[in-house]
Amino acid sequence: MKFDRKSLLLYAVTDRNWLGDETLYSQVEQALKGGVTMIQLREKEMTEEAFFAEAQSIKELCSRYGVPFLINDSVEIAAAVEADGVHVGQSDMEAGDVRRRLGNNKIIGVSAQTVEQALLAEKHGADYLGVGAVFHTGTKKDASDVSYQTLKDICAAVHIPVVAIGGITADNMKHLSGSGICGVAVVSAIFAEADIGEAARKLKCIASTVAAAEADAEIETESEAKTEAG
Repeated sequence: MKFDRKSLLLYAVTDRNWLGDETLYSQVEQALKGGVTMIQLREKEMTEEAFFAEAQSIKELCSRYGVPFLINDSVEIAAAVEADGVHVGQSDMEAGDVRRRLGNNKIIGVSAQTVEQALLAEKHGADYLGVGAVFHTGTKKDASDVSYQTLKDICAAVHIPVVAIGGITADNMKHLSGSGICGVAVVSAIFAEADIGEAARKLKCIASTVAAAEADAEIETESEAKTEAG
């Protein structure tokens, strides 16, 4: 699937902690019906065989909704199920190696917490960056907080799109306005909610407002630059 930065608007990352009596497949479908624009399957404790089976199932579901499907960390699983792409962290395979393994048509996302990491990921062929945690989060306990200023500096330093992640909710998302992001990645703000579809719809509406503000600011900056140059 060809990468489109609009797919990053509302990026849902799965987590089995809130399954209850439901299946992950059911929860992901509710999120898709609610309007999420990208799905990342994140599994840290499943066997490779179970992970592969789950990935195949969720991939087919995402295909039906026309939404990109990415795998977290496991380049091998991503290649085996022919996922649309993979997201890797700083301690995982470097973006250039991932590109050589998966090919030019796959989406590659890389986590970054500093401008230096962001620039290196872009140089090595990342399609987008996941920057965070922008707010304190209990979902990923090894994630360090990234300040608003650092997020803004990263967005200004790279030419690839940036999605913010970490502790984002419907209440605090507006505080990311003006940073330069093109979307948000969320976990519990969708999957921990009683009504997953409604949570996704609400978040997408807010994310659209934040993204629209970013687009307007970018147009204004480009206009000012042309005026100064002229």
